[in-house]
Amino acid sequence: MKLKVDNFNLKDTVTCGQIFRFEEEQDNSYTVILADRVINIKQVGNELEVTSSNEDNLEEVIRNYFDLDFDYETINNKLIEIDKNNKEIIDSCLGLKMINEPRFETIISYILSSNNRIPQIKKALDNISMTYGHKVLFNNKEYYLFPTKEKLSKCDIDTLRNCKTGFRDKYIYEFLNSNFDINKIDTLSSEDALNYLKSLNGVGDKVASCILLFGYHRFDVFPIDTWVKKYMKDKYNIEGVDNIQKFVKNKYNEYSGLAIQYMFHYKRNKS
Repeated sequence: MKLKVDNFNLKDTVTCGQIFRFEEEQDNSYTVILADRVINIKQVGNELEVTSSNEDNLEEVIRNYFDLDFDYETINNKLIEIDKNNKEIIDSCLGLKMINEPRFETIISYILSSNNRIPQIKKALDNISMTYGHKVLFNNKEYYLFPTKEKLSKCDIDTLRNCKTGFRDKYIYEFLNSNFDINKIDTLSSEDALNYLKSLNGVGDKVASCILLFGYHRFDVFPIDTWVKKYMKDKYNIEGVDNIQKFVKNKYNEYSGLAIQYMFHYKRNKS
């Protein structure tokens, strides 16, 4: 399938730290494992070339997953109106989209992210998928879809530990065996949603913010990491998580998450 796109940067979107289960191929395409299929996607100018293990409603799936129909231009213009300093970072991030990652996988992924490095997070997610997920053959390779909550809930903690989840095995196991409702978040304000997520053991402010931003498209919440701290120190001479949170919330309000993502991507790439 070929799909025309405007203002989209595939590389930045896939590699900016939102998702973990992808591979960059030698032809500059990306193989990405979605909820129900594996895709290979390549950008040539303003066109995407997509193949998939499942061709059903493929354009709709791609448009939704990569958030292609959301109006980023209006938000970007507002961010620049709020602070002209944003023009440089937004220009460097043009085409960066917020992926609509499946919510259950997002929660597991970011519980795993706590005090963990990206290769280890990816390895643990792959191990979980190989143990409990559905096998897919695509381009002469085996891939494993991430398991459903129903399937993964049948796990035992020893098997989780063998998936290289580290000390987070108990947090995942507790979440799987709790009454936590991932769809309840849709009915909550972002503040209440953060508190609801933080009721889970192993989920603090940063992990909860990542889950809401990347899994629920909540642009009024934001994680603060090392790159954001460096940007805020260099640009505004602001230090400390509490001070950064106050500054960003007051300045960007409902667009805070996107502003922070741009700062993160800009500072990491520039450095």
